[in-house]
Amino acid sequence: MLFAGLSLANIAPNPEISWVMGILLLTVYLFTFEIVPIDVAAITIMVMLGLTGLFAPLMGISGSLVDINNLFAGFSSNAVMSIIAVMIIGAGLDKTGAMNAAARTILRFGGTTERRIIPLVSGTVGTISGFMQNVGAAALFLPVVSRISARAEIPVSRLLMPMGFCAILGGTLTMVGSSPLILLNDLIANSNAQLPADNQMESFGLFSTMPIGIALVLTGITYFVLMGRYVLPKSPENQEKTGGAFTYYRDTYDLDFAVFEIYVPRGSALVGKELDDFETQNSVRTVALLHGSQMRMGAGDLPLNLKIEARDYLAVIGVREALVTFAKNYGLGIRPISKFSEVLSPLHSGLAEIVIPPTSRLVDETSRTFRLRSGYGICMLAIVRKDGTRTVGEDVRSVPFEPGDTAIIYTDWESLAHFDQTQHLAVVTSSYPTEEMRTNKVLYALTFFLLALGLVLFTDLRLSVALLVGATGMILSGVLDAEEAYRAVSWKTVFLLASLIPLGAAVETSGAAAWIAENVLAALGDTSIWVIQLALAVLATAFTLVMSNVGATVLLVPLAVNIAIGAGADPAVFALTVALATSNSFLIPTHQVNALIMGPGGYSVPDFIKAGGIMTILFLVVLIGMMQIIF
Repeated sequence: MLFAGLSLANIAPNPEISWVMGILLLTVYLFTFEIVPIDVAAITIMVMLGLTGLFAPLMGISGSLVDINNLFAGFSSNAVMSIIAVMIIGAGLDKTGAMNAAARTILRFGGTTERRIIPLVSGTVGTISGFMQNVGAAALFLPVVSRISARAEIPVSRLLMPMGFCAILGGTLTMVGSSPLILLNDLIANSNAQLPADNQMESFGLFSTMPIGIALVLTGITYFVLMGRYVLPKSPENQEKTGGAFTYYRDTYDLDFAVFEIYVPRGSALVGKELDDFETQNSVRTVALLHGSQMRMGAGDLPLNLKIEARDYLAVIGVREALVTFAKNYGLGIRPISKFSEVLSPLHSGLAEIVIPPTSRLVDETSRTFRLRSGYGICMLAIVRKDGTRTVGEDVRSVPFEPGDTAIIYTDWESLAHFDQTQHLAVVTSSYPTEEMRTNKVLYALTFFLLALGLVLFTDLRLSVALLVGATGMILSGVLDAEEAYRAVSWKTVFLLASLIPLGAAVETSGAAAWIAENVLAALGDTSIWVIQLALAVLATAFTLVMSNVGATVLLVPLAVNIAIGAGADPAVFALTVALATSNSFLIPTHQVNALIMGPGGYSVPDFIKAGGIMTILFLVVLIGMMQIIF
């Protein structure tokens, strides 16, 4: 690819453009085929640009393709610092449980089906993106989507890409939704200074783009609802598959457990019975109970003498066939997991293994005598030992523990962490979350989030500074400590974006961008206005894939204005077309939002090409169509 770019030397106006084209094509090649990790590829390109000053005489150029003093300017750029700040703010909101509340609200209305959750999540993020930087909206909802994925048992890869794409699309809703649109009125003012009175352009109002933005967001949502099953990856290699814990216990111990949500109607034979009356007899265990608005789970909440009342909801665990028989015999209603989606999520509770050492206080005790569930929140399901396995249908609660026993339990992670510390057990399950939520800090987290958002929306303060106010407040108020703040930052994303900024500068300063634009537009010749407008949109789309959308806008808006005047079209509409088309960045993960979701979603570049290719075409069709209708 590098040599392909250099082969343009015979037609390029100067060697600088030839070299930049070669490096540009090499970047696209490395990003597409992922010969090395994408962040490493970006760093490599940055280093190559830095070395051009040393080898300039051999390359036939007058100096470095990028000012060596600005080679690392990307690391202090407004965009990169904004991303760092917003990741910290998002981690603070997540740490206090604020994101849990957002996830619960979406699940309450969206249930656990992909076709309902995608519109709710994507529509919410798209709307927020109209009033703050889209990468900020996407970063803030990353933990929300992760929680929803766990609770709804939908792979996160099925949710993050629709959310990310709609965050980008949402930036077209208002004139403050994306950096190109923020810049547009200034660029129009600059062009007006050079234009005659009869060609002067009016600036756009805050909501001038809203009809177009709404159409684009709705298109994105509809696309993923209808086509998501075909274009979204199902199970990335680095993502744990849904039901992984239950699969492990089935394969390892031949214990095929399932969890059901059950409703107890009036007249059911279960009404009035105590837990100990029916659990062992029916080979089930109650892991949570909802009575009215009172959720019972954990230490002290589920004693054996607890009576079931009409209209209670139960979360019960057992072998699937036993659960179905239990529900049928007692006239119970089996429901999708919704009431218990929060407490049964892998982030809150799950199956675990504990080994009983010889020094444990549990030796010679039973689950009943030690009151494991009522006293410690530990629901006993099975005991595995050399002479066989005792399970829930064999009154495992009455079996004395022996040294070396492996106990299979269901518990919430907070109870397990406390039990582990006080009973000196060997907890085999080591990957469960042990960090406590700082719910007492939620007001601080919300205050500093809203403060940062207010500074972004209502002041002229630089975006990065406004967001760093919120991030710093999170640390100073104790929502996060410094180490947690550092861990919250995706440094892969930071290096990827910071390393690409010098390439964008080289494309602009070398004249390569202007040369490409002039040749493409000249090739169109004499054609209809909408075709020229479409060509500009395609050109802006291509540019924004390999350089900053701000750079593409600054470069192409003056060209668009002059072309419109020559073609007898409205120059302001052509300028707006360019500014909107720079949001059409879905093919490769060079856009900040795509880079942000790539790691957490387990996506590869071919995943973006597969889903983003169709989205790119849909964007162009809707954009040009709406521009003809509105303007």
